[in-house]
Amino acid sequence: MSSIENFLKHELIHQLSSDEIDLDNKSYTFYVGFDPTGDSLHVGHLYVLITMMRLQKLGHNPIAVLGGATGMIGDPSGKSKERVLLTEELIEHNLNGISKQIKKFIRVEEGAKVVNNMDWFRPHTFISFLRDVGKMFRVTEMMAKESVKKRLASDEGMSFTEFAYQVLQAYDFLHLNENHNCDLQVGGSDQWGNITAGTDLIRKKNGNKAFGITIPLIKSANGEKFGKTSSGDNYWLDPEKTSPYEFYQFWIQREDSEVIKYLRYFTFLDEEEIARLETCLQDEPHKREAQKTLAYEVTKLVHDQDAADLAIRATQVLFGGSLDGLNDETLLSIFKDVPSIECPRSSLVNKELGILDLLTQASLCKSKGEARRLIKQGGVYLNNEKVSDETKVLNEEDLSSESIMIIRSGRKKYALANFVN
Repeated sequence: MSSIENFLKHELIHQLSSDEIDLDNKSYTFYVGFDPTGDSLHVGHLYVLITMMRLQKLGHNPIAVLGGATGMIGDPSGKSKERVLLTEELIEHNLNGISKQIKKFIRVEEGAKVVNNMDWFRPHTFISFLRDVGKMFRVTEMMAKESVKKRLASDEGMSFTEFAYQVLQAYDFLHLNENHNCDLQVGGSDQWGNITAGTDLIRKKNGNKAFGITIPLIKSANGEKFGKTSSGDNYWLDPEKTSPYEFYQFWIQREDSEVIKYLRYFTFLDEEEIARLETCLQDEPHKREAQKTLAYEVTKLVHDQDAADLAIRATQVLFGGSLDGLNDETLLSIFKDVPSIECPRSSLVNKELGILDLLTQASLCKSKGEARRLIKQGGVYLNNEKVSDETKVLNEEDLSSESIMIIRSGRKKYALANFVN
């Protein structure tokens, strides 16, 4: 089975512009564009990054095009209203952030490139661009693009600025074709109109053959946009924005109906292993082995193995596992939705705080009498260790990390105590 046939069979690609595309016997230089709308990429970008990795493993040469110029306008594809325009300074800041992330996925040392389209747009004047490039486009063809038709039919309408976006992206492809021998563009299925605008421009301008491949736009099992938190924010690839633990939790919570598909999309596991996990999912769904494997593999890919291992340990904490070696940042991430209190560090230094005090201050018990009874019943845990001494006085050695203690009553009722100076 050819690579194309395999990708189509497992729905790893959505559309091909030509049956001539042969990923096994021909060598392509391909590009993917990235809008600098933020200083980090997010889970929604992950599949195209993995597709770039797959193609590079097959021997093709990737170019990541950062939209320093096009980002000042914004791609209207898939958008119901016009984007808020970004300043050049903010775009430059965002470019620096996402450039570092992209280089973690494609091997620059083996020929991959990261370029900024402002480098070839800046020398153009408006008149020269209209004369040299604009004349190659027919308005009727531009209006026939799906992204344009949807917006023109909406109450929002479309500005000339966004209408011209497809011309700019097409010119990216032409420039790369003429200067980097780029003959293939890869993008989400919503990019089909922009991609074919580029292949048409190349054919008209220099007679070269150029091709396009789109990948599926991935949605969650409930049909919502993939990679969004419940509050509508993104799950970011930057560990400062989304901790490895939170990132791991996103993947481990995938539904049974979607996890096998995501194993194919987002990991490099072979079909034999995926088939085994599919059997496990059918026979023993309660073990969630497929979800655990998905979460581990993707976290390891985006962050590293140490981060993935730590995320597993952090997950085990919620089921009574050891807290040894976990720092404040990780514990705050794990217990971010747990009620918390602040206590003076001096209460530990001076040994002024007893376990009964902590239980009542953290609202895990209404009174010290109730706290005593709970300890006698074996229902109180400090840092996931059972407390048996109701007279225990706390000190700095009882901290789980730099400044935190985790208190639990019963099986699931947690509180976090943060000891501050």
